[in-house]
Amino acid sequence: MSTVLNNFESWKHFLGDRVDAAKQMGINEEAISKLAFEIGDFLSNKVDPKNEEQRILKDLWDVGDESERQTMARLMVKLADRH
Repeated sequence: MSTVLNNFESWKHFLGDRVDAAKQMGINEEAISKLAFEIGDFLSNKVDPKNEEQRILKDLWDVGDESERQTMARLMVKLADRH
């Protein structure tokens, strides 16, 4: 997993695979976004960013309110879904 976190492109690909797997299991977009929010909160609080992109995402997460963080989580799911 550490290799995945070190490279942002690898991270997007990893997330995209997980979004695809969740959809194949019948999990809807709303549930996936809710899980993405929980993961984003965990990463922000527990994991030190490994690259500039992750640092920017953490900084945005930290200044956002809950609604903005939910939007970020939904956007990350969309971004990951493209990869």
